Amino acid sequence: MMNEAVHTYISTYPDAVKDLFSALRTLLYDSVPGDITESMWARLPSYTVGDAHVRLIPFKDHINIEAAAIPAHKEALSGYKLTPKGMLQIFVGQDVPADVLRLIFSDTLSG
Repeated sequence: MMNEAVHTYISTYPDAVKDLFSALRTLLYDSVPGDITESMWARLPSYTVGDAHVRLIPFKDHINIEAAAIPAHKEALSGYKLTPKGMLQIFVGQDVPADVLRLIFSDTLSG
C-alpha cells in the first residue's frame, strides 16, 4: 500500500510517469529484504532503511533516482544519463535497467 502523501504527490503526473514510478517502486521493494519506510522528504518520494535512502523523483518526462550505490555501477549504466549530482535519469519509454537497479537498491538500502 502506497504512502498517502506519496500517492497524492505522484497522482499529479502524466500516466506514463506514474507507470514508470510504479515500476521503479515495485522493483525497489522487490530488491530489498526487510522493512522500507516510504515517505515524503523535502517534498520528494523517499524510501529509507535506517540512515540509508533512495529517492524516486518524478519529472514530466523522466524520473531521477538518487541512491548512494549509483556511482559504483556507473559502467553498467553507460546507456543512461547521470546528472552532475550522480542521479540516474530514466526517461518515459526508455528500458528500465532492472538487473542493475536491483543491485543499486540492494547495495544502498541493505549495505
